[in-house]
Amino acid sequence: MAADKEKDPFLRILVTGGCGFLGSHLCRRLVNEGHDVIALDNFFTSQKMNVKDLLDKPNFEVVRHDVTKEFFIEVDQIYNMACPASPVHYQYNPVKTMKTSIIGTMNMLGLAKRVKARILQASTSEVYGDPTVSPQPEEYWGNVNCNGVRSCYDEGKRAAETLCFDYHRQNGVDIRVVRIFNTYGPGMHPYDGRVVSNFLVQALNGEDITVYGEGEQTRSFCYVDDLVDGIIRLMNQEQTVGPVNIGNPCEFTIKQLAELAIKTTKSKSKIVYLPLPGDDPKQRKPDITKARKYLGWEPKVPLEEGIIKAAEYFGSLDLSRFKKPTKHTAHLNTEQIEGGAKKKQKV
Repeated sequence: MAADKEKDPFLRILVTGGCGFLGSHLCRRLVNEGHDVIALDNFFTSQKMNVKDLLDKPNFEVVRHDVTKEFFIEVDQIYNMACPASPVHYQYNPVKTMKTSIIGTMNMLGLAKRVKARILQASTSEVYGDPTVSPQPEEYWGNVNCNGVRSCYDEGKRAAETLCFDYHRQNGVDIRVVRIFNTYGPGMHPYDGRVVSNFLVQALNGEDITVYGEGEQTRSFCYVDDLVDGIIRLMNQEQTVGPVNIGNPCEFTIKQLAELAIKTTKSKSKIVYLPLPGDDPKQRKPDITKARKYLGWEPKVPLEEGIIKAAEYFGSLDLSRFKKPTKHTAHLNTEQIEGGAKKKQKV
């Protein structure tokens, strides 16, 4: 049974994907606030090293478990963060990505229903697909390809949101839904395929920086500490169940980010241009009106400041301790992949 927060300010909290990039930062913040935190993770894209500093804390524990399997525990709150979040990882096993978003979310909603816990679902800006409006407000239904190479993630997260609202309407489950935009900072896997980690690692190694297309597609980059603050505020307020966009509305082109990575690291790297990947959205810019209204939240760390911290983190890593990506198709478009599949069938 969920605790009465007014009587007991310290809660028992489950964080799925708790050893991942965002999950580990979230766990750290909750542990430091005095809550009893359980990090659930199958370590597909994460590692225990991400929470090494928390392992000796009496109010923190790690459980190796896959959210696609039922899990039973008594908790007051659930942050459902589990799911591969970069194209390199979620396209590696697209069926498992869909299972994590749909079956995993259903399992966590079932748990929340049984123990009367509040659950926050980590959704994504990818639910907007390749948007035809900018900035993207929560009321926008999106422009998503339901059978493209990115669909396992986009549609999986859209279905997860549907499940949350149906459990809320049908069973009275206490939900919160956050739509997370591009986030960066210390703790990112150096080979996760996301644009910030790609550019900084390439720049630090003096390698060519690979920009897809002409680099004119835009993204809005939110520093991880700001993002975690917004998520926790959404969980603990009573005015809205969401969805609420959390991200930085300052828009940058990918080319500008590449140039900033070179400048920040004082690298001699050159920018090279490759074909644009399939279904790659041309714009990402959150409308954070609701975050300001209901959460009193907006990002504080500008990209020019946060990227320095991220560069220092990547520069401190022993890259030999990290596995490079397995063979993947995240850099290809849907037509290229389908063409390759047809060739295999003919052979």
